[in-house]
Amino acid sequence: MTDVIDARELGRWLDQHDAPGNGELPEIQTISGGSQNTLLRVTRGDNRMVLRTPGARADQKRLDELLREIRLVRALKGTDVPHAELIAADEAGELMGKPFYVMAEIDGWSPMDDGWEPPFDTDVEARRGLAFQLIEGAAKLGRLDWRAQGLEGFGRPDGFHQRQPDRWLSFLQSFQVRELPGLDVAADWLRANAPSHFTPGIMHGDYQYANVMYAHGAPARLAALVDWEMTTIGDPLLDLAWALLGYDGEEPRADFYLDVTGMPTRSELLAHYEKVSGLSTENIDYYLVLANFKIGIVLEKTYAAGVKSGKGDPRVLAAFGPMVLQSIATAAELARSLATKVH
Repeated sequence: MTDVIDARELGRWLDQHDAPGNGELPEIQTISGGSQNTLLRVTRGDNRMVLRTPGARADQKRLDELLREIRLVRALKGTDVPHAELIAADEAGELMGKPFYVMAEIDGWSPMDDGWEPPFDTDVEARRGLAFQLIEGAAKLGRLDWRAQGLEGFGRPDGFHQRQPDRWLSFLQSFQVRELPGLDVAADWLRANAPSHFTPGIMHGDYQYANVMYAHGAPARLAALVDWEMTTIGDPLLDLAWALLGYDGEEPRADFYLDVTGMPTRSELLAHYEKVSGLSTENIDYYLVLANFKIGIVLEKTYAAGVKSGKGDPRVLAAFGPMVLQSIATAAELARSLATKVH
């Protein structure tokens, strides 16, 4: 990838956009690749930036998604939402023949690399802070005045909840390979119980430990929210519920993909979210039904692709197969219990 970018041309472009390291020839290094995105580290002296552009085989849909990402990170600049700040963007693709943007490099760590970094791997009290910081990130994002940040028309908040069940069922039908028990129960309940009023806000869309980075060392501090492919304007409380999928009632689930021993109770996290966001979490059970319903369908796409191709990774199929069934069953069980309480 680096051989198609002329360092001198990139350097001139960076200078034109007042990027750090004025006048210095950039060093370019590939740090991530694939058909969807390419990430390049751009170094000028002591200044390290990251260039993000669609991969070589990316289609028009991916190009459009990158333009949405650029618009989103531009809107976040100067806010208190932790993110990799936008330095400059080429939406027209004049320099490289396709759009790209350059952002600040985050000095931090991801829980998806090797689990909790020290001291959070052994210090359970310090680990609690990671959960509070995760929830605080969602709260700061959700409370932003998205219209004032230039995101009018970025999503369709009107009728957001009324669209959800059938939107995701339609998505499922495009690849479905098996029955998912409880799916109709959850969908019917969601249709009947959609909130009539909510406060629209920026939604990350896949808000969890896998899509954030933390600063090194204690106390816990969120360094950045990452991976904005699913972001829109919707109901930010769905991000909160998504972040709470690792809970079984008040307590963290023992079978979560990270060691959540010692983490705060769900009530503690809800209280923190309310304090930071100013939004009520009184109706969180509705959002948990929707989150379980949606994530089950999203994960089922990966499972179905493996089944249809006959070439799916057996470990992925073995993990996702029951995980999807459990998510849909959880949505249905919670919906049934809530229906019983109402009546």
